[in-house]
Amino acid sequence: MDHANHDWEIKPQRSLFELKLKDTWEYRDLLWLLVRRDFVSFYKQTILGPLWFFVQPIFTTIIFTFIFGIAGISTEGVPGPLFYLAGITAWNYFADCLTKTSTVFKDNAGIFGKVYFPRLIMPLSIVVSNLVRFGVQFLLFLVFMGYYWLNGAQFQPNSYVLLFPIVVLLMAAFGLGAGMIISALTTKYRDLAFLVTFGVQLLMYASAVIMPLSATPAEYKWIIQANPMTTIIETFRYGFLGKGTFTWTAFAYTTAVVLITLAVGTVIFNKVEKDFVDTV
Repeated sequence: MDHANHDWEIKPQRSLFELKLKDTWEYRDLLWLLVRRDFVSFYKQTILGPLWFFVQPIFTTIIFTFIFGIAGISTEGVPGPLFYLAGITAWNYFADCLTKTSTVFKDNAGIFGKVYFPRLIMPLSIVVSNLVRFGVQFLLFLVFMGYYWLNGAQFQPNSYVLLFPIVVLLMAAFGLGAGMIISALTTKYRDLAFLVTFGVQLLMYASAVIMPLSATPAEYKWIIQANPMTTIIETFRYGFLGKGTFTWTAFAYTTAVVLITLAVGTVIFNKVEKDFVDTV
């Protein structure tokens, strides 16, 4: 028998750090099919359809502007709606990646138990499909920028806007890594699935979404700075609006935390996906 040409190869149980990234790349067509499935299924039979991309950030921005405007929280001279929309746009992408990835085993147990494909495809498809929503909301943010600029608002984009692609990658990687860790844990501890949504909402208040780092009380600033999303949001605002706090030290810290989280999440996901069907 000729063993030179084959499509499938059965091997012994692989090591913990063998991620089979080559197989993931070969299944990229499946990735795009899953992205399309997520997009279509989420908005199928809805009246507004993709307009929901705009509804949530606009209403959240209005509520934040009203509540925190009354409270007198600083926006560093940036119009309130523009300040909050910048934070909401960045936070929504991270939060969506985290919450949806955190239930990937439970939501896809039926598929995982029937056919082989690289399991990493599933969380990757979530990150990519959420990128479409982020892109639409980012365009909304640019429209707000244009409106306020034409009306004389004082903000100035700068060269740090070039960090934008890296900022997006950091948000995606952080949400993906943290989501895979939680997803692996929920195969045994179902209670975590109920805590994720609530926890993400609390975590938002420990970031720079509603308050700039410069206005944070000194005794709580270290808590806000410890959250990697704080630097990501501050960098986003600093690049596009010229307002916020940016240091390369904080950016390096955030990058390191994100990469460690992604590496740990990928390894844990790789370990759990071998036998999760027996526990889900």
